[in-house]
Amino acid sequence: MIRNLRYLSTAGVAAMWIAMAQPASADIIIVPPVPADIKVPAGHSVFMKGNAAGTQNYICLPSATGFAWKLFGPQATLFLTLKLFNIEAKQQIMTHYLSANPDESGTPRPTWQSSLDTSAIWGKAVVPSSDPAYVAAGAIPWLLVEVVGSEAGPTGGTMMTPAKLIQRVNTTGGSAPATGCSLETNVGATTLVPYTADYYFFKADN
Repeated sequence: MIRNLRYLSTAGVAAMWIAMAQPASADIIIVPPVPADIKVPAGHSVFMKGNAAGTQNYICLPSATGFAWKLFGPQATLFLTLKLFNIEAKQQIMTHYLSANPDESGTPRPTWQSSLDTSAIWGKAVVPSSDPAYVAAGAIPWLLVEVVGSEAGPTGGTMMTPAKLIQRVNTTGGSAPATGCSLETNVGATTLVPYTADYYFFKADN
């Protein structure tokens, strides 16, 4: 009998995650209600979820109205949260960052890369939502993201490659600061703003 999940090895927790993920069906991953404009179209099913913690990273640059913070990418780790015998543990399952999409001649895109088999996908935001009925004050928008690039891992791993659409929901934090980018001397300054979010990954049904 497992008395404390904290004593499981990383490999053991990863194996549990893989076993749990095998059914990959909507009946074991519950997608929360979302604004109508970021709903996933019919013909897609959720197959994976990750709880993200990290930063949204900004740089101060000249803008049409003076100076403004410009997003230059996320840097986050996504976890699977496991609960067993009232013990909660988190297992890293992927990383999230900005990188060149090989399917778009190197266009920089948000990237999700598996920590288990290093397969990766690149996404393009389709629709953002800051609907106050869903999105917390001061939080970055919820998003519907289209997958525009994918790559298997070096040994043929395909954990990420089925994904066609992604929802970013349940966001906290991450918004650009209101200060610190109003003068020419601020240009080039960077700030890393902590955020959390849940990411749901959807594959095509056929």
